[in-house]
Amino acid sequence: MNSPFLKLWGMPILLGLLTTIGLLSALLGDGIWDIVSAFALGIPVIIGFWYGLRGWRS
Repeated sequence: MNSPFLKLWGMPILLGLLTTIGLLSALLGDGIWDIVSAFALGIPVIIGFWYGLRGWRS
């Protein structure tokens, strides 16, 4: 399943879904939902930071 669409848009769609889940869980719940929100919003930030550092080394 190496479609060009998923190759190009797979990661942005995944990061968008994680961000949406993180924002909704932060708004709608407490307790465990705060932890879900922290992880779901933290993963895109960490990935963006990692790719940013890769650009500086080039």
